[in-house]
Amino acid sequence: MRKEETARMELRIKNGDYVADGYGGLERVSGSEELLQRVLFRLTVRRGSFPFLPTLGSRLHQLGSQPHAQREAAAQAYAAEALSEEDDLSVERVALTEGEQGQTVLVVYMRWKGEALDAAVVLQ
Repeated sequence: MRKEETARMELRIKNGDYVADGYGGLERVSGSEELLQRVLFRLTVRRGSFPFLPTLGSRLHQLGSQPHAQREAAAQAYAAEALSEEDDLSVERVALTEGEQGQTVLVVYMRWKGEALDAAVVLQ
C-alpha cells in the first residue's frame, strides 16, 4: 500500500452533514466506505461549481434536458466522467428508477479493486 493511501481518510457524511463521533470529534471512514463518500460527493456536486477544481462534480443535473430515451446512456456517461479521477474505479452500468415521492433515483454500479460497489443518488 502506498504511503498516501494509508494516510487518507474521509469524514463520514450523512444527510449532507458530518457525523459526530460522540467524543467531541467527527467519525472517519476508510477503504471502500471512504471511496463511496467521495463517489457520492462527486456525483452530487455540479461540475464546474468549484472554480479552482473545474473537473470536480458531475453533469447529472443536465439529464432533464435529454430526450427520455437517451437519459440512461447520458447518466452513464456523466457518472463515468465525474468518477474518472478515482483510481482503480470503473463504472459498469447505471439504472434510473422512480423513487417513492416521484423523484428520479440514479444507481451507479461500479467496480473498485475487484470489489463490486453501488451508490444511489436522488437527482434534482
